[in-house]
Amino acid sequence: MLRRLPTHLALLPLAALVPVAGCTSEPSDPCARGGGEAAPATCVVPTFPPSYYVEQANLYFDRLEWDTDPSVAPNYSAQTVRWEWHPWLKLTGYTRDGMLSADLAARLVRSTVPTRDCRFFETNPFARCRVVFEYENGGPCPIYEEFAFDANGEMTFIEAWSDFPEFLPESRPDDPWFERAGVLRLSTRVAGLGSPSGLFDPLGPYILEDAERDPYVADLQWRTQDFYAAWFDEHMVVGEDYFARGCGW
Repeated sequence: MLRRLPTHLALLPLAALVPVAGCTSEPSDPCARGGGEAAPATCVVPTFPPSYYVEQANLYFDRLEWDTDPSVAPNYSAQTVRWEWHPWLKLTGYTRDGMLSADLAARLVRSTVPTRDCRFFETNPFARCRVVFEYENGGPCPIYEEFAFDANGEMTFIEAWSDFPEFLPESRPDDPWFERAGVLRLSTRVAGLGSPSGLFDPLGPYILEDAERDPYVADLQWRTQDFYAAWFDEHMVVGEDYFARGCGW
């Protein structure tokens, strides 16, 4: 059994996520960190038309529908991450091959995604969607999902929340697409997603450094070391009724 996230990281206050004032070891521009190799996803600028990013998001949902061509897939990065926030199972897909396999497994629950509102945004995550899954043996399930990309148009980070106020990153009717600064999302906290390669090193110095002060990065870094064990571990913690809670059934 994979051990749980260390308590000192799990309980780290948000104030500790702010770099110590006066620190001069890192450039003030986060896009220059590590010569650009540790840049976050927000350093990427769109290199394709807005329609491309919306199309990629829709291809992702197409692939999750049980009755579509299983060869349909978005342009996954070699290191794509899918992170589904509580009450879901956090790291639910990792790497291109892992995502392709997990997508096919997800089709077994016989879902469709008939309701979709996917939009382009100038700041990564470039595609953000409000959708409703329909499950043959359940019912409707509203989800808010975001998609970050690298400069080559590859999907690097997929992040999902149940589309209910208690689960979303914030409850602000004036900001339904979470555009304001400071919104808690994991995709923009991972060093390397904004690098020329769009890849991050889960055992590299920047991720490990960030994990010391950011419990969300620490949680992701820990789970990437043994994806299947972490997934099983989270499943045991969350319980069997997470679909009912996450979908509002």
